[in-house]
Amino acid sequence: MRIFILTDLEEKHQSGFVNIIGRPNVGKSTLMNALLGEKMSVITNKPQTTRRRILGILSGEQFQIIFSDSPGIIQEPSYQLQKKMNAYYRSSFEDADILVYVTDDQEAFANEDQVIEKMKKYDKIPRYFILNKIDKLPDRRQNEIIDWWTSQIDFTEVCKISALEKKGTDVLLDKIKTHLPEGPAYFPKDQLSDMSERFFIGEIIRAHILELYHQELPYSSEVVCTEFKVEEKITRIRAEIYVERRSQKGIIIGKGGQAIKELGTLSRLEIEKFLDAKVFLELYVKVKDKWRQNDLELKRFGYH
Repeated sequence: MRIFILTDLEEKHQSGFVNIIGRPNVGKSTLMNALLGEKMSVITNKPQTTRRRILGILSGEQFQIIFSDSPGIIQEPSYQLQKKMNAYYRSSFEDADILVYVTDDQEAFANEDQVIEKMKKYDKIPRYFILNKIDKLPDRRQNEIIDWWTSQIDFTEVCKISALEKKGTDVLLDKIKTHLPEGPAYFPKDQLSDMSERFFIGEIIRAHILELYHQELPYSSEVVCTEFKVEEKITRIRAEIYVERRSQKGIIIGKGGQAIKELGTLSRLEIEKFLDAKVFLELYVKVKDKWRQNDLELKRFGYH
């Protein structure tokens, strides 16, 4: 006869939403990618690169962390698109089990009243202060920034990191695990994000638009993956690039098609790495007049 004894020693499962917030271009997307060990969010040197709220999922045997990367707050939005980006930012406060506020030296102390007041309201959950890009800051400046912020808000944890160099990110991840509440896995353990492969393909192309083109053009563009066919030896992808004016379409294409050819080559190479497959990529450019101001077009593009 077998006797089974139930004990409380079995490790309990932990799960929670860890929402990363902060101003544009302070390294939120780089941090999430570093914590996940995967490239989930688009990274460029330009502000307002992240437009939507993106979930990245990190799972272990006894835990699941759902990281949320949201757009940075835009103080004076000029378009409906920017207003929706601000709405994503505000929603990232509401369902957080842990709030992670990221800053660097570039925007320290400037016009932070709104953020401070909002964060003070969420004093029932762990709040982390993350000083990023410390590889570019002397110790004295690091201490000045930390002292100012901790005098404003009672943070649960304070961490100094370089997300790009992955310095301090392992320590941060360990700290996050200690504050995760008990709970079930919200997603299958092998799922990496709430977004589809088509979405990430569009984001890869949009990132290269941000890097290759200048001034307002990259911010006037949106990319939609309209066809995704997996064949035996190749994956065929069609993507449409939307701009607001006919003159912008000409710039995207370039003289003799050279600009869009370069865009296609760079995008295809990165998509092949992302999919680990050979890719045939077709790009088309279309004009949608003032789409950033049009609620119906924004909804069609997935800005809910």
